[in-house]
Formats: sequence, structure tokens, C-alpha cells
Amino acid sequence: MKNQASKLTIGLAISFMSAIANTAIANQIVFAQATKQQKCDISVYVTDKDPQGLNVRNGASSNNRILGKVPGNETVQIIATSGSWAQIKNIGSGFKGTGWAYLPNLGISTRGYNTNGVNIYTSTNPTSRKLGRVPANTSVKLLGCQGQWAQVEYKGIKGWLARLDQCGAALTSCS
Repeated sequence: MKNQASKLTIGLAISFMSAIANTAIANQIVFAQATKQQKCDISVYVTDKDPQGLNVRNGASSNNRILGKVPGNETVQIIATSGSWAQIKNIGSGFKGTGWAYLPNLGISTRGYNTNGVNIYTSTNPTSRKLGRVPANTSVKLLGCQGQWAQVEYKGIKGWLARLDQCGAALTSCS
């Protein structure tokens, strides 16, 4: 009886360690897939309301070290995204260099000065289907980017904004 209890205990311990190891491996796979970087080249502006400025970190996580700060309304260039983080280069004042910023703290507007607005497309191709129009000089929610295209949301419509229709400056219409 004592021998059977020992075998059962050992079997349960091995099963438990196997479950932990499999969970850790699965989490690493999911994390690796979620952190795939997307290369970009768009200008945006800081929308963070913190009077100290937008935190720029040395990695795509709030757990990473803060390298510096970029003031509100300052223009920055996104060179890559990973999940809800953007790798930026500051092209104005404030933090100089490259680092990571939380994507929801960055914004973009439309151009289209003296027009009836700009198109939002289903993909990063100007021949793709048009989902709708956004009025000129309108702030839109920035969701991400790919190449020179900005992924945006306007009034519940999510799509892609062409480079010529983007304004990455907060205090001007880019016209």
C-alpha cells in the first residue's frame, strides 16, 4: 500500500511539472506571436495629456526602463509597431533618439484641405475598396501602421489612411 501511494505521488508530481512546462511553452509561443514587429514610416503627434510628457521606453512594455519624455503635441516618427506599442524617433524637441511609446498616446489627423475629405481603405492599397470618407483636418484614432500607411478608426470604421492623406502635426492642418 505504501509503495502504491509513493508511485501515485510521484506520478502526480510529474503530471503537475509537465502541465507547468507545457503552459510556459504555450505562453512563450503566444507572446512571440503577439510581439511580431511591423515596420512603418509615418509621422504622428503626441496626444498624451501627462504634463511631464510621453514616456519613451527601451522596450515595448510598461515594465521597460524610461529613457526620456516627449512633450505633448510634439511630432514623432513611428518606425515600427509591436502590439499596442510604437517604436519612435523624435524629430522635434524633447527626447532625442529611438525608443518605444504606448500607441494610444499617439495621434494622427487627416489632410484634405479644401476638399470633401479623404478615403479610408480596406487595405494598404489605393485600389482596395473604400470604406468611407473622413472630413479634412480631422483627428482620427491611430491603431497601427504598415509601411507608409496608417491604420485608423473614425466613427467606428477601421481602415487604412494613405500617406498623402495623413497629417502628423498636432497644431497645423498640414496643408
